[in-house]
Amino acid sequence: MANSNKIALLLINTGSPDAPTEEAVRRYLAEFLGDRRIVELPRWKWWPILHGIILRTRPKKSAERYRGVWTDEGSPLIVHTRRTAGALEAELGIPVYWSMRYGSPSTASVLDRMKADGVGRVLVMPMFAQYASQTTAACLDGVSEYQLSHVDAPAVRTIHDYHDDPAYIDALAAHVRAYWDEHGSPVSTGVMSFHGIPQASSNRGDVYEAQCLRTASLLAERLGLEEGAWSVCFQSRFGRDEWLRPYTIDSVRELAEAGVPRIDVVCPGFAADCLETIEEIDDELRREYLAAFRDDSGAEFHYIAALNDSPEAVKAYASIVRREAAGWI
Repeated sequence: MANSNKIALLLINTGSPDAPTEEAVRRYLAEFLGDRRIVELPRWKWWPILHGIILRTRPKKSAERYRGVWTDEGSPLIVHTRRTAGALEAELGIPVYWSMRYGSPSTASVLDRMKADGVGRVLVMPMFAQYASQTTAACLDGVSEYQLSHVDAPAVRTIHDYHDDPAYIDALAAHVRAYWDEHGSPVSTGVMSFHGIPQASSNRGDVYEAQCLRTASLLAERLGLEEGAWSVCFQSRFGRDEWLRPYTIDSVRELAEAGVPRIDVVCPGFAADCLETIEEIDDELRREYLAAFRDDSGAEFHYIAALNDSPEAVKAYASIVRREAAGWI
């Protein structure tokens, strides 16, 4: 029986395969791409594509990509999320749990553990500063499903977003400045790359695009970047439909072709480094940028890592949690 007064924080991120193997990736993709939040096509149209084509061809290639970023401790996303939870627990003085919307540990299994530990009040923090149906809402779906299927479910509060929270913007700015202190003078051109979503989602009223632009504007202002010295773009497009533009890869190619000698890329929508930042940005995008130069011009590509479990990140998250848990903590 839960203690109605015991409070805990639950961090939720998207997820990762259990291992960089074809079988594990297939299992993960089936769950991830089988969610209506992720792919909004009718089942009769999407299911044959998913099970007849994608799950037969994509896992092998994706497993190779995951092997390229895997660490001794496992998936980078899992490692950073686990470390962030530990650091936040020490900072806040309350239990902090973590789960994945897809893959392990599942949100339901972690909520079961919280219940067994006597937790009666849960503050849920999806690890996405900008709200989107495909991320924040999908994570909250997992919590709602648990609430609906259990008679004695805990009291729940949820954090909707923190895209313009001063503590979050301060953390991003401090993180970027620390990188510049170590790697030389400020950028010639700053690129803020956010994960994309289908343009149709934005057209239907999803606030994600507007929140990304707001985050970018506030970060540029906090860093003292002049207009024209930074740009916003969107990465990780999937499928043939139109996604939010401009696409990161196109923007960076244009900068290289224009002879911009140095770009610094930051991904303000990613709480933790993962396949999409380590491989897609720091590897693939780096190669695209450098290859676009026709001569040995000394061009520099800098990827500024995600906040991960940095002290500035933990401080910002703690500030947000204390505000959202007012009356509980």
